Formats: sequence, C-alpha cells, structure tokens
Amino acid sequence: MLSKPKRRLDAWTVVTAACTLFFLLFLVYPISRIFIQSVHTAETGFTLAYFRKFFSKPYYTNALLNSFKVTLCVTVLAALVGTPMAYILRTVQIKGKAVLEILIIISMLSPPFIGAYSWVLLLGRSGPITWFINNVLHITFDGIYGFGGILLVFTMQLYPLIYMYISGALKNMDDSLNEASESLGCVGLSRIFKVVLPLILPTLLSGCLLVFMRALADFGTPMLIGEGYRVMPVLIFNEFISEMGGNDSFAAALSVIMVIITTVLFLAQRYISGKKSFSMSATHPMSAKKATGVKNVAAHVFVYLVVGISILPQLTVAFTSFKNTSGRLFVDGYSLNSYREAFGKMGTSIVNTFVYSIAAIVLVVILGTLIAYITVRRRSKVTGALDTLTMMPYIIPGSVMGISLLMAFNKQPLMLMGTAAILIVAYVIRRLPYTIRSSSAILAQISPSVEEASISLGASHMKTFVRVTAPMMAPGVVSGAIMSWMTIISELSASVLLYVNTTKTLTIAVYTEIVRGNYGVAAALSVILTLSTVVVLLIFFRVSGNREISM
Repeated sequence: MLSKPKRRLDAWTVVTAACTLFFLLFLVYPISRIFIQSVHTAETGFTLAYFRKFFSKPYYTNALLNSFKVTLCVTVLAALVGTPMAYILRTVQIKGKAVLEILIIISMLSPPFIGAYSWVLLLGRSGPITWFINNVLHITFDGIYGFGGILLVFTMQLYPLIYMYISGALKNMDDSLNEASESLGCVGLSRIFKVVLPLILPTLLSGCLLVFMRALADFGTPMLIGEGYRVMPVLIFNEFISEMGGNDSFAAALSVIMVIITTVLFLAQRYISGKKSFSMSATHPMSAKKATGVKNVAAHVFVYLVVGISILPQLTVAFTSFKNTSGRLFVDGYSLNSYREAFGKMGTSIVNTFVYSIAAIVLVVILGTLIAYITVRRRSKVTGALDTLTMMPYIIPGSVMGISLLMAFNKQPLMLMGTAAILIVAYVIRRLPYTIRSSSAILAQISPSVEEASISLGASHMKTFVRVTAPMMAPGVVSGAIMSWMTIISELSASVLLYVNTTKTLTIAVYTEIVRGNYGVAAALSVILTLSTVVVLLIFFRVSGNREISM
C-alpha cells in the first residue's frame, strides 16, 4: 500500500503562518475582546444593555450624529478645496509651485491637534484675530470653539489628502481627452464636469473615504476646541478612562459601533469604486500651461490663499515657541527658554519618540515586505485572508485600537500594558498598510521571470527573494516605510490611551502641555515634531527621486 507523499514545508509556508499568527494575536484577538466585552459581563452573562443604553439616551446618540455632521461637512469641504487645488496646479503654471506643494504636504503631516492649538492662539477668546474682529470690525465673536472651529481645523488639515489623490489621477489622465472634448465644443466648466470629474470620480471617492475616516477617528481636535460639542472618539475616551462613572464594557460597545460604521463605509466605497473603476494610461499626459488675465490672477490668488491659511498654524507655533512666557501667558520679549524647558523636562519623550518609531519601522519594513510578497506571488485562500486582515487597521479608529490592545494585554501570560512594547505594536499594526500597499505596487511591476531565472540557476526561493526580489522592491518598501514613519511620530489617538509616564512620546507631551496651559513648551515641542517631519519628508524626496507623494 502506497503512502501519501508528505507535503513539503518550505520557508514561505512558515513565513505565511508567522505573519498570519502576528495579525491574529495583535489585531483579531484584541478586536474580538472588544466585541465580547460589549455584550458580556461576569454578573449577567450575555447582554445588550450597553447598546440599549447608547441608543436610548440622546446624550449618546447626539455624539454619533455630531460625528457624522462634522465628518460629512469636512469631507465635502475638503473635496471642494482639494479638487480645484489639484486641477489648478496640474493645468496652470503657478509661480513657486514646488515650494507650495511641500507646504501642502507639511500642513497635512502635522498632527491635527497642533493645528487646533495654533488656531486657539489666533482665534481663541484672547487671540489677536478675535480681538480684531470684536474691537475693530465690531462683530461679536466668541472664539473658534465648537463645531465651526472643528470644521476649520479638519478642513485645512485634510484637504491635502484629496489634493494628492486627485493630483495623482490627473497625472495619469491623457490630455488628448481634453483636446477631443474641446474640438467638440466642450470647454471650460462644462469640460471639467462632463469629462474630467467622471474620470477621476473613483479616485475622488477613495480620497473622500480617507478624509471621512480621519475626521471620524480624530480625538485631539474636538477634545481641545470642542467645548461640549461631543463626538464619538471623545465620548469613548472619556468613558474608558473616567474615574467617575466610567465603564469599560460601555466603552467597548461604543467602539463596536464605530468599527461597524467604518467597516460599512469602507465596503460601500469599495463597491462603488469597483463599479466605476477603470485604468488610465497617459501617453500624452496633462501639462501645466501659462494662463493670462483674470484666469491667471484667480488661480494664483486661490492657491496662495489656501496654502497660506493651511500653513498658518505651523508659522504661528514657530513664532510663539520663541516668545517669553509667564505661567500660562505670553509676555514681551523672545528667548530660547521654551526650548530649554522642552529638552530639559521632556527630553525623555523626544528620545522615546525616535526609539519607538525606529523599532516600529524595522518591524514594518520586515513584515510589509514579506506580506506583500506572499499576497502577490503566493496567492492562496490563506494569503487572501491575510491581505484582507492587513486592511483592517486602515478603517479602525486609533482610540478603538488602543482600547482593544489594553483589554487584550492587561494580564499574564502576555502583559504588555504599561510597556513600550504595546505602543510599538500599536504603531506597527496601524501603519503597516502604507508599506504593504507601496511594496505590493512595486512588486506587481517586477516580472516573475526574473525570479524564475534565478531559481533555474540553482538558487532557492528564499535566496532568490533576498538576493534578487527584495533589492528590486527596495524603492517601494522604503517609500512606504518613510510614509509610515511620518504618521507614527505624529500618532496620538492610540498613544494617549496606551502610554504611562515612562513611555510618553512627543505627541503626548505636546498634548499634555497644551491641556496644562504650558503653551510655550507646547509650541517648542510642536516645532521639534514639525522639523522631524520635514527632515523625513526631505529624505523621502531624496530616496524616491521625485517631489510627489502618491497615496
């Protein structure tokens, strides 16, 4: 009787199993803990009481409605600002375009709560612009706080996402389509609405989804300037950490509601984009042309005005970081006192930021490269499921991810709560999709015949990957890793739940100093964070060989 041949266990099978186990342990298990905690208590067993509590009280449902109100308005405004910006900069010659594009990217990469803090300095109740509106224009204005302030901060922070998505789509659009429409009499706004917009609609939907997710999940901005305008991330945070009446199970139920909402929106966007998706290849790409007259003036005014407003928070923070302070107040004179205090009292948080982010990026590069390879080159049901798992952090809010990790790893045998490891895990899980996407994209452009030639010459599959494939993937991997690193060093939503005093990072230090009213130190720390982002951005340009970031 013949025995069945044994299935060969190769290195890639082990890699696939290890990557799958990593996501099962640090993503699926924590998220499942939230779902279980939301419907189960030790006293009553299975219960839907926490969901009934949420939907039965306007105090809670209004927070959900407020979140939708903010995110929908922000998404529409970001699209209305970002789409014209991309079209103008792609089709019209704008003076200083290279500098403007860098400023747009910097305004996007700075954490939203720093923008909120900067606008408080300008438009708070004691801000100079508020004083001018009240005393010179004689218009009653009580400051930036509430819905309007949140809307302003989010819009100026997130429109660059739409700008980059649309700019990339227009880059791939063949200009012959515009020429053909002009020959048929379709010009001006008519051409934009009938030709350009339908072609870039799938990309616009993807950008809008990302803006919606970012605005829905952000915690810092509404916490700082909301002043009673409750939204879901703040409600979850307060319910989870509150010493007076907080409830972990209710916070878990709120988190489940957020996960369900973001998942439905993500699936809906993918379905709509899939229905309308198509590929464009520009043999005659669009190029910027010199405009004249009113069109030229209007284009320059619009672009300069938008960029000026969006970069104003960074300029405000840089200016105030050199002002002298007395307690919570800025006083006359300038010095480096805020920087001395920042490096003295907060030096550990600066070191922690770079140590944790570098450790996370090493893991992101290794995991991102391996996962991209097995999902592109070794397709199977397991790698397909893994590919889907790697997209989940893309749609899970940071506060939800933080709570899930705390619930999952707050006791033995894997006690991570209060350690640097739990922060690093959160960074890796949340930012890994950037590297996986960029690595997969460049791997898809590498012909499998190159690897086949190496194997035919006697090299093993793993040796071929290390010696041939990985070096060819390096540009995409490095670009994705740098993008991941820029988002890691500005992470707040998950970090603010996971840190302890010894693991405080730069963003947490900025946030806590703002809350305490130490605005000078907060400004100095914000400048350090922004400069770190700019340095990484310059490295990205150097490595990628261009001045564009693709999303």
